[in-house]
Amino acid sequence: MGTTKNPLFIVLAFFSIYVIWGSTYLLNKIAVTELPPFMLASIRFATAGLLIFGISRAMGKRLRITRAQFFNTAIAGFLFLAFGNGVVVWTLRYVDSGFAALIISAQPLVVLVFMRIFEGKKILPMSMVGVALGLTGIYLLVSQKQVTSEENSVLGSIMIFCCLLSWSYGSLFVGKANLPTNHFVNTGYQMFAAGIILAIASLAFNEPWSSPFNWSTPVQYSMLLLIIFGSIVAFTAFNYLLKVISPEKVATSTYVNPVIAMILGWYFLDEQITSQSAIAAAVLLTGVYFINTKKKLMVLSRFTSKASTFLKKN
Repeated sequence: MGTTKNPLFIVLAFFSIYVIWGSTYLLNKIAVTELPPFMLASIRFATAGLLIFGISRAMGKRLRITRAQFFNTAIAGFLFLAFGNGVVVWTLRYVDSGFAALIISAQPLVVLVFMRIFEGKKILPMSMVGVALGLTGIYLLVSQKQVTSEENSVLGSIMIFCCLLSWSYGSLFVGKANLPTNHFVNTGYQMFAAGIILAIASLAFNEPWSSPFNWSTPVQYSMLLLIIFGSIVAFTAFNYLLKVISPEKVATSTYVNPVIAMILGWYFLDEQITSQSAIAAAVLLTGVYFINTKKKLMVLSRFTSKASTFLKKN
């Protein structure tokens, strides 16, 4: 998959980061009920990275990268996966999967603010509306009594927000960093680096490791799906999009992920969807329209202009 803006690739890539990633909250929630969080994430990413290396070699892709590229993939692996995802898995012991996904849905707003701070990019009026809606939605979400009254839920919410900051900065970093030109190889190095970092974290926290043969069947299937689809397919699509689409557009996946996560959590895990959570989700999802509305308004303006010219001529 090259850096060419192939419309089919872009559509499939957005489907991956919208739908597949939305399901990973459920899969992680199932697995973390039985496995230590950092061990879980370490095995997932290290295995996915090794599989990507094997597939890349079979496809004749070069795995050799420069020292700078290796260093940058390690940074990206830490920002996105080791901290950005590994800590989220840890928080799923204390919060519902849909709740975690909803907090992370604020990522496009943080990306816009970071682009303003680090790149001096002007925030458009419509995007400001999106920011306001996002802040309102987050307030509605975290102010619920069902959330604030549960043990460690506040700590979990704070740590998820820290992960959100890590992912947001990582999105800007990857967009400009010197990384392997092949997105599949790039993903492999990020995955493997994150797996090693998470393994060190797991040992530091004295997590007990166990053989996959001793895991329950639901956990085994969850890990398999996380490795193949959640890691290899979706993250490769994510890296591709960061090179061909602006970061704030890629970050809109976090608006769709919560809907998928909430539905799956409700259906498979009997997680409660309160009316306030539903309202918060609706408010947050509305924000994606305002972040993406500039292009739509330009298209509408061109259409109106052409229609007006046609009417005058006829």
